[in-house]
Amino acid sequence: MSFLVLDSVGRRFGALRALSDISLSVESGELRAIIGPNGAGKTTLFNLISGFFPPTEGNITFEGAPITAVNPTELVHRGIIRTFQITEIFLSLTVYENLRIAVETAMGLNLRPWISRAQRAAVAERIAELAAIVRIESKLHRVAGELSHGDQRVVEIGIVLAKSPKLLLLDEPTAGMGDEETRHMTDLIRRLNKEQHITMLFVEHDMAIVFGIADRITVLDNGKMLAEGNAAEIAANPRVQSAYLGDAGLGNAA
Repeated sequence: MSFLVLDSVGRRFGALRALSDISLSVESGELRAIIGPNGAGKTTLFNLISGFFPPTEGNITFEGAPITAVNPTELVHRGIIRTFQITEIFLSLTVYENLRIAVETAMGLNLRPWISRAQRAAVAERIAELAAIVRIESKLHRVAGELSHGDQRVVEIGIVLAKSPKLLLLDEPTAGMGDEETRHMTDLIRRLNKEQHITMLFVEHDMAIVFGIADRITVLDNGKMLAEGNAAEIAANPRVQSAYLGDAGLGNAA
């Protein structure tokens, strides 16, 4: 049984059909890229999987259970977590404080007026663990708003990891980054998938990244599935070449 299954999923907004007849299966441990031109339906697809609105057609199952009508909060509890194109962190707090809030919330401690010494130690240990995973230890006591865009995205990933996601959806994780920041984020995505065993779907426009790390690639165009396959299959697909990649994209894919 596949980890995540979309069966003939579609979404209408009034007369506008944003997605139509989307069927795909994601296996546990997979690193899947979702690509396509602007307006192809990539973010809408993420919104359906993460429960921000339900599909108007078709069904979605996660770990064998239907989630078509499950709200986002419950899906987070089940292990489906996403990031957005705009970084969501507390800019006026330090990196440590950002992670502490996330860890205390994940442990159910955020609404308590006080916590025990043992609980404080457990929180501190988890913060240290997350900082090590995302490799932000040297900046724990920096104010998040003073960090580079790339480091802020890394902090956001650390916050997300506090909830121990099973399925992580990343919407344009390297957008706006320089070369070094992009390499760091790409390495982090790969490590989270391979070392932390997190199944991941990511939307990305940089074809060098997509063809470099994705196990499989799903291509959307005008709200429909255009193609699906590994890097070699997608690069060789004439429909994808015509609709999306072009000469520049194929050069990055090589």
